[in-house]
Amino acid sequence: MRARLPAVVRVADHHAAGPHWICAACAQPWPCPTWTNLPIDAALRRALLPGFSLLTRQAIRDLRGRPEGPEPPEIVKRFLWFLPLTDEEARAVARRLR
Repeated sequence: MRARLPAVVRVADHHAAGPHWICAACAQPWPCPTWTNLPIDAALRRALLPGFSLLTRQAIRDLRGRPEGPEPPEIVKRFLWFLPLTDEEARAVARRLR
């Protein structure tokens, strides 16, 4: 019988691949459901924020302006899913990260 690995171990394989921000493991838009379904508490939120803020900045540069691509506020909400951002807050963050 195989032991179940904790979620933190499984997310290691689920990373962004290329400028399209698609998960290398499951081919879903990244951060993929493996990430976004993690139970998030205040400690994990604090740990994720610095790194995901940097990734959000790069994703805005890579994804904005593509045909049928997401707008910067949508990218912010996608990459900072663990923060309860309103549309207005996401627009403000996107402007700051450009």
